[in-house]
Amino acid sequence: MTSQSQGIQQLLQAEKRAKDKLEEAKKRKGKRLKQAKEEAIAEIDHYRLQREKEFRNKQTNVMGSQGNLSAKIEEQTTETIRNLTSSYHKNMESMMKKLLSTICDINPEVHPNFRHAV
Repeated sequence: MTSQSQGIQQLLQAEKRAKDKLEEAKKRKGKRLKQAKEEAIAEIDHYRLQREKEFRNKQTNVMGSQGNLSAKIEEQTTETIRNLTSSYHKNMESMMKKLLSTICDINPEVHPNFRHAV
């Protein structure tokens, strides 16, 4: 009976050791999963930063050229406005005189188609 109880004790101890090993393996697995997740997040963040940097570079290249285009258009618009203003001031006086002379200098004449009633 003692050998039987000794065998049961050995089985219980073996079962306890197996259970402890399983728990330890589960803990290691959990730690490894957590570590793998952290590594994946770090890798994703690094990749995201790299892609954002590339995007900003491309955006700067494209927007930089659009900025130059915008500046050129603004400069052309300013030049056109300056030319129109200059032309307006230069020709305003003579145009006003022409308009006023056309409106105010009335030459009353009888129209050639007018028939005088007899």
